[in-house]
This record gives sequence, structure tokens and C-alpha cells, in this order.
Amino acid sequence: MRLRLYLITGLSLLFLWLALPAMPARAAVELTDAYGRSIVIAQPPQRVVSLVPGVTDMLVALEIGEALQGVTYFDRVPPGSAKPAVIGGFFSPQISAIKQARPDCIFLTDIHQEVWARFRDSKIPVIHLKAAGVNDILANLRLVGAIFGRESQAEKLCTKIRSQLEIIRQKTARLPADRKLRVVRVMSDREMLVPGDDSFQNDYIRHAGGIPPAWGKKGGAVAISLEEWRRFNPQVIFYCGSDPERMERLLKRPGWGEVEAVRGGRIYRFPCDLTCRASVRAGDFIAWLAATLYTQDFAEDKNLIRPEEMVTSKPLSLHLPYVRQARVVTSRLWDFEHKSLMIDFSVPVSVLSTLEGPRQGILTVGNHYTPPPGWSISHYLGLAKDRGRVYRVLGKSEKDTSFLFTGADMANLAVQQETFKDIKVYALVTAGVESNALRLSRDEGRFYEPGTINIIVLSNYQLTPRAMSRAVIAATEAKTAALQDLDIRSSEHPMAYQATGTGTDNIIVVGGQGAALDNAGGHSKMGELIGKAVYRGVCEAVARQNGLTGARPHWQRLQERRLGLYDLVRYLPELPPGKMLALWESEMFKRRYAGFMESALALSDAYDRGQVRDLSAFADWCKMVAQELAGRPITTWRTVTFEEELPLPVKMACEAFINGLAARGRQ
Repeated sequence: MRLRLYLITGLSLLFLWLALPAMPARAAVELTDAYGRSIVIAQPPQRVVSLVPGVTDMLVALEIGEALQGVTYFDRVPPGSAKPAVIGGFFSPQISAIKQARPDCIFLTDIHQEVWARFRDSKIPVIHLKAAGVNDILANLRLVGAIFGRESQAEKLCTKIRSQLEIIRQKTARLPADRKLRVVRVMSDREMLVPGDDSFQNDYIRHAGGIPPAWGKKGGAVAISLEEWRRFNPQVIFYCGSDPERMERLLKRPGWGEVEAVRGGRIYRFPCDLTCRASVRAGDFIAWLAATLYTQDFAEDKNLIRPEEMVTSKPLSLHLPYVRQARVVTSRLWDFEHKSLMIDFSVPVSVLSTLEGPRQGILTVGNHYTPPPGWSISHYLGLAKDRGRVYRVLGKSEKDTSFLFTGADMANLAVQQETFKDIKVYALVTAGVESNALRLSRDEGRFYEPGTINIIVLSNYQLTPRAMSRAVIAATEAKTAALQDLDIRSSEHPMAYQATGTGTDNIIVVGGQGAALDNAGGHSKMGELIGKAVYRGVCEAVARQNGLTGARPHWQRLQERRLGLYDLVRYLPELPPGKMLALWESEMFKRRYAGFMESALALSDAYDRGQVRDLSAFADWCKMVAQELAGRPITTWRTVTFEEELPLPVKMACEAFINGLAARGRQ
């Protein structure tokens, strides 16, 4: 009986399959890459190594990040997606690590000649996609979409980019020709390097309504003379990633500082993952750059292209009896997409806001996200005008509404809930910590943008004014604990200090409805729940917004301290920089030496606090590591004078690497 049942079932499936219409086979994708080679890809690759961060961004945006098996350490794959192996740096990826990833497709660029030579005659497609401007980016995006069977998603992304560019084109077209600004991108804080005339970065400047230089030179980074610099006389300078103090020293050298941009203080720093990549985020950066160049013009109503209005609304579940509805609303202000968390109450409540103080009769609390193109406009208008405009578009009244304002995307909102018996607590958190994190008691009171940690706390109890005040302390302590455990660094002194906040953090505690509660301190159950919810919320929000987790690798933590691997290679003259860099990266990625450097980072914080007094044991470890790297005893120890002052344990660890690799290089 069982055999006959299986047979009938099998025949039924066979007949059903025969009755279905034949599915068309996927057409092979043929392409000619930047080397002029014809490549045929019959099936979407399943195991991809991307040595090009811009291509990695495309793969993630096309929702095929799970195919990534290897990336450089400059890539940040969003939390929750696949965790590809790190196969080295952008300039010197490791061949052995690429082999271990077992790729069926490799994306590279023209600096990866060793990888190209090793894999070009294999059956693995090795693809080089050049981009000298936005049109190339769109073409590459469509091509990547075709390779992976994501044509429709790629076209949607192209449409979005084109829409962003068209808005900027229309806005900047209203500017008189004599108002267009001369703009230059500076590539290094150690020498005057700028993009060549064929760089996509100059195309970004053109699309933003600026005038890029024409040096008569081609290349990703070219040197220019003082005479050429003065002749162009930039009115705006932008750069990425570098230490602002080092960049200031470079630009204010005699002669170089005489241009309009330096005299007028129009020097701007942007994230490297926007300025340095020909990627799917080109439209985001061009809009940001344009709004920075022409802030006052973009802030005028006469220059609006589209109506200001709410566009979409996405519900959010908060199970509290006095919450009528909660949602994340997308709106359009100043022609840019904004997002707002809005929590409406069925009855008026009291709140304690660190932005506005205590308030009564509140029917809506919220957290409003202004995107980067709107930051300069908001600061130009001031908080009062900015807030009034936001409320008007959202249909809210200042009389019964209390909002916080942030530069952290509401798409990265973290919602955490904690319960104990009948007590329920919610913490809604947005966080950005990469640009203005600080350590109170150490850093100066300067204002940086855009990072902000905003926290809204709600419960199913009615908190008294005393309880709300204690809740602010509980939430603040939990936030700081999260930053310490994540090792978030001070933006001003990242090598020396962990951050305690961002300097623009705010909290709203909602008084709520229900039984009265007079204590939300740390020893109370309410305080405990607030602390737990906020701690988890901050950790989640930082991971979503900045891609930072407690377990991030040591090379990323070095970069956060502004001590990149490439900076240290300058102290290794025994080999040409390219060879020494490859040797440096190959050793730094080994777990043994990664653990050594991680120990130095942790020890530095403890040593600076006076919790560790004797470093003699660590000095012995440093000498042992150096001899391992050298492959023989080191008879002469080189003391290195670093350009920036380093904490002693980090300095000792760096000297160990430098002495060990220098000795190997001499062999």
C-alpha cells in the first residue's frame, strides 16, 4: 500500500510538471570589462569576492549581499546580512585569502594587478568596472543587476539616483553663472593630491552645481603645484576621513592658505564611503554636497521644486493603553526626504524633555530625522524655524507636541521592550556616533555634526516629576555603559578617550498613564528595566546606523583611532611601500597578531586611567612578537618617533611590528 501511494504521488507530480508551461532559461550575460576582455556569465554567481567597496555597496543595495564571500576591510556589510571574510586591504588584498573564499566571480580595479595576473586565466570571471562619472555608475549598476538577475531592482535604484540628480539640477540651474563656486577635493592630509580631470569625484562636483578644476592631468590622485593651486583659487574645499588638524596644517602652509576657501573657512569634511566610491550612493552625496555649497539658496521657498508634504506612513506597535497610534512618517521638506517617529496619545500626558524641559498637555512625542542635505539648511534657519516647518508639514501644533531632532536615519530606529510582572517599558533609540562623540570632562565643548543619540522612554505607569527625573539619569547611565562596552571613541581625541555621549544627545521621558510611580532610580525595578531597554537600544541603533559592534576587528578600531595600517608603513623603509604593505597586511590579519594589537588597545585605556602601572611584562611580549615577525633575534631595537602622540602600550605594539617587519625586510 505504501509503495503504491508513493507511485501515485510521484506520477501525479510528473503529470503536473509536464502540464506547466516551460520556464525560459536565463540568458547568459555578455560583457566587455575595462581590460577589453569579453566575458560570458551563464548563471548568477554564488560566491563573490569584491575588492571594490563601490561594487560591494551595489551588491548590498541589490539585496544579494549573501553571495559575498570576501571583501576588503574598508567595506562595511550591514549587520544582519552575510558575514563575508575579510581578504585584506583595498591596495594589497591577500591572494591566499581570496583562494580560501572559493569565488566564482571576482570584482577588482586596476590597482589589483597581482590578483588579475593570478586569476585572469582561470575559469573564474574577473571583472573590472571603471567609472569616470555618474553615467558609468548607472551603467555598472545595470550590468551588476543583469549578472545577478536583479534587473528590476537595479533599474529602481537607477531611477532613484536620476531623480535625486534632477532635483539638484533644477535647483542649481536657478543660480546665476557668477554664483557658481569653484570646488576641489583634496585627497591627502600629508601632501597636496587631488583627483585627476577624469575622476568621478569631479563629475560629482559638476552635478552638485560646482565648478571642478581642470589640471590637464588624469588619474585617481595627482600632485599639483602651488602655482596651479593659486591659479584655480578654490572657493570650497572638501575632503574625507583625515584628521581635521592635519588637514588644516596642510592647507594653511605659506602660499597654499591664500586661496578663497581657506581664507573664508569653507573647508568641509564628508564620510569616505560617500566621497571615495563610485557607488549606488552617488545621488546621496551629490545632494549633500550641493546643499552644503548653496545652503542659503536651498533654504528659500522660491527655490522649492516639489510640494512639502507627508508621503508615506508605516505603523509601529507600542502596546500601551494610552498610545493611540505610533508610526514612522516619510515627508518631503526642502525637496529632500525626511523621516519622523510620531507617537500619538489618546489623552494629554506630561513629559520631561532634555531639549525643552518639563511640559504638560502633550498629545504627540516624536523624533525627527533630517537627512544630510538638510543639515546645513536646518542650522542656517535655527531650531525654532526648523521645528515650526516640520510641525506644519506633519500637521502638528507646537502647543501639544514635543519632538527631538537627529541626523540618524529613522530607518535605523531601535525599539526595545522590557517587562517584569505588570511593569512594561519601551525605549525607542536612534544613534549616530562617528562624527561628534565626546568624553565629558575631557573634550572641549565644540559642536560637531551629525551624530546624536536620541532616546524616548515610555512605560505603562504614570511617572511623577521625581520619577521622570530619575528616569533621565537611568537612561543616561545605560547609554554611557553601552558606549563604553562598544568602545566608541571620542571624535576629538579618539586615541586617548572612550566616548560618554555625542554632545548633542537628548531624552524624552513620557509621564504616561496608570498607577502612580515615584521612583525610577537604579535600585528600583522601573530603573532597572529602563536601563536594560536603553542599553540594548543604543547597542542596536549604533550597529544599524554606523555598523559598529563590540566584536569589530582590530583594523577597524585602529582606523577609528586615526591610526590606519597605511600610516604605519611609512616607518618601514627597508622595502618599497607596496611590498612592505603586503607584508604588513599579511601579518596583521593573522589571529595571533590581531590579538596582540587588540590587547594593546585595551591596555592603553587601562594604563592611561592609572589602573595598570607596570608594563614590563607587555614589553617582553612586544620583543617576542618582533622576533617572531623577523624570523630571527633582533639585535638593534629601533625607537620610532611617531607623527602623533600615541598611548604608550599602542606605541610599544607598533614599534614591535615595525622592528620585526623591518628586520625581515632587510633579509
